[in-house]
Amino acid sequence: MFKELMYTGLGGALLFKEKVEEELKKLEEKGKINTSDTKSFLESLKTKGENEENRLKDELKTAIREVIEELGIATKKDIEEALKK
Repeated sequence: MFKELMYTGLGGALLFKEKVEEELKKLEEKGKINTSDTKSFLESLKTKGENEENRLKDELKTAIREVIEELGIATKKDIEEALKK
């Protein structure tokens, strides 16, 4: 289920990116915006996307840690520490 959700999200994001690029190209062709504005806007979107990806990864890691702790599952670190004793 998580995999399907990830693919759906990625597919939606790619579709959105293509549509935005297409619309920006049309605005460029009509002379309503210039190329540097387009590049700046796309770079801004990319940066926001990367920041959001990092935020989601951090949230996912936190959620996984909470589940591991709640279920009492030993982590690699726990096992390594136990083996040292």
